[in-house]
Amino acid sequence: APGIYVFGELLDMPAVRELADSEFSPVFRLLTIFAYGTYADYLAEAANLPPLTEAQKNKLRHLSVVTLAAKIKVVALFSPKFSFHWDYLMLVTVMFPQCIPYSVLLEQLQLKNVRQLEDLVIEAVYADVLRGSLDQRNQRLEVDYSIGRDIRREELSTITRTLQEWCQGCEVVLSGIEEQVSRANQHKEQQLALKQQIESEVANLKKTIKVTTAAAAAATSQDPEQHLTELREPAPGTNQRQASKKTSKAKGLRGSAKIWSKSN
Repeated sequence: APGIYVFGELLDMPAVRELADSEFSPVFRLLTIFAYGTYADYLAEAANLPPLTEAQKNKLRHLSVVTLAAKIKVVALFSPKFSFHWDYLMLVTVMFPQCIPYSVLLEQLQLKNVRQLEDLVIEAVYADVLRGSLDQRNQRLEVDYSIGRDIRREELSTITRTLQEWCQGCEVVLSGIEEQVSRANQHKEQQLALKQQIESEVANLKKTIKVTTAAAAAATSQDPEQHLTELREPAPGTNQRQASKKTSKAKGLRGSAKIWSKSN
């Protein structure tokens, strides 16, 4: 069936499990390879297994690509090149593409050339087995998503341990986030207190200026606002009077000079 890529339910059926100890054990072994193995596993035991049609080979090759992508992802996750600062990491979601070189795919899938490989990958994408892109320049397949394969019962303990480690990492991240939130709240409270202090000082300063102005205006029997206006701007005509005084003084000096010269 073209759309079936999971075979665990078949392997759990009692009638199918009985095939393992019967004359049809090669068929059971082939089903096991489709559930957990790869195309390379089939080639290693091809002499003892039923032959595959071209469609069956392509399906097993699709599943082999999924397995390679999963293995490369695990290696990348535990690579020392990828390290995270837990204090500043807001969300841990490791989502980087798994890059599989063409050379590895050609060897594992036993394909003759790149054209066959790319056709196989395109077929797998249309079958929704994986999602990604073909990087022809760097000769590699970048897998963004791939389906999950069947899991052996003996692998459940490993999966459980991995999930426990993931939960512990999430708790570390959560504690770091809470610490950052606490620091942010403290900083916010300090800024609010500083703002209130400045506003209070500005209000007190305004009151002081107003009281001082009112007292000065009361001393001169003037309105406080008018007094402030007079303090800021000189009275109209002041400049003209000062200019006329300077002019008269200058004329007086010139006249006195004339009288002094005549007397001499």
